[in-house]
Amino acid sequence: MAPKKPAADGGPQLSFEDAMKRLETIVEELEGGQLSLEDSIARYEEGVKLSRRLTTTLDEAEKRIERLVESQEEGGEPTTEPFEDDERGGPASAPGSLF
Repeated sequence: MAPKKPAADGGPQLSFEDAMKRLETIVEELEGGQLSLEDSIARYEEGVKLSRRLTTTLDEAEKRIERLVESQEEGGEPTTEPFEDDERGGPASAPGSLF
């Protein structure tokens, strides 16, 4: 597991996986309907912050993806090229693919 880095507020920053688990827990708590209004609002705010951070992390990871391609040069040495976005600004996906 990746080491936890300090968050902007001084507390430890959760790993991506731990942040996902925390967000899932928050959703379950909110859907359970047992929280007070104040607790629900606090959980909602925490969930929105986590969701934004997770989205940013995924966006950054997507930008780092590189495709391995066979070089046309002699010897067929593999090279990398940047991940290409499709014309809509999102990641290129296979036809008929949901993602």
